[in-house]
Amino acid sequence: MSAAGPSQGANCAPSGGSAAAPAASVGVDLRAAGPSQGANCSPSGGSAAANAASVGVQPPAAATAQDDTLARGIATLGVAVTPAQLAQLHAYVALLAKWNRTYNLTAIREPERMVTHHLLDALAVVPHLPQRPHLRVLDVGSGGGVPGIPLAIVRPDWRVACVDSNHKKIAFVTQAAIELKLPNVEAHATRVEDYAPAAPFDVVISRAFSDLASFVQSSARHVAPGGVLAAMKGVHPDEELAELPSDVVVVAKPALAVPGLDAARHLILMQRA
Repeated sequence: MSAAGPSQGANCAPSGGSAAAPAASVGVDLRAAGPSQGANCSPSGGSAAANAASVGVQPPAAATAQDDTLARGIATLGVAVTPAQLAQLHAYVALLAKWNRTYNLTAIREPERMVTHHLLDALAVVPHLPQRPHLRVLDVGSGGGVPGIPLAIVRPDWRVACVDSNHKKIAFVTQAAIELKLPNVEAHATRVEDYAPAAPFDVVISRAFSDLASFVQSSARHVAPGGVLAAMKGVHPDEELAELPSDVVVVAKPALAVPGLDAARHLILMQRA
């Protein structure tokens, strides 16, 4: 993986810049990223350093109305977070909303709905994943960084790799990780079939990526011995489960109650037999 140089963020703002800039983020390991890389990468002008004191990114004033929704939702899920991590989550929504005005990162435009449909939806899986420290997590088809970035925020001892073939989306993930000070995040613009990490992962997770059989076929080789494939789904995927190969064992199928989201959610946890 190539290390991020000191000028990586200089021209990656989506405020009318060229599409070539996001390509600079391909294969970036953010452990090498310097603190000044994101200085001029806010998508509609202005410095990202003007954002929330604890993380260097200040959510807009409207974000204060989301505080109770996010804090109550996290408490309901039973996920322990610090005030600094809560600020990072809000700052992530602010960045996502800002970049989304130029880059089509998500169909959800309203920051209030991003809290429920992205943050809380992602964090709902945390109690069902292995709880040991130093977990290696691969987020397949990460898009704008969900669930990878929320997981990396609330579990800073986990190493999270976000993989997506869309260069613009990975440019955002790269920049968000820099601005939110997440050295435990890597961003790679590639297909999961072509991804060649140095070591396998304890958890390989996807959200709205593909059917279960295709997810297993493309991603199972990245799972470490004893690790799990975790597929975030909506309604219970009975037909997809029936199509799984015979060497895949479903170890759990918990229904997820996402606070503020009136829709079915399930997490399918699988292992090789």
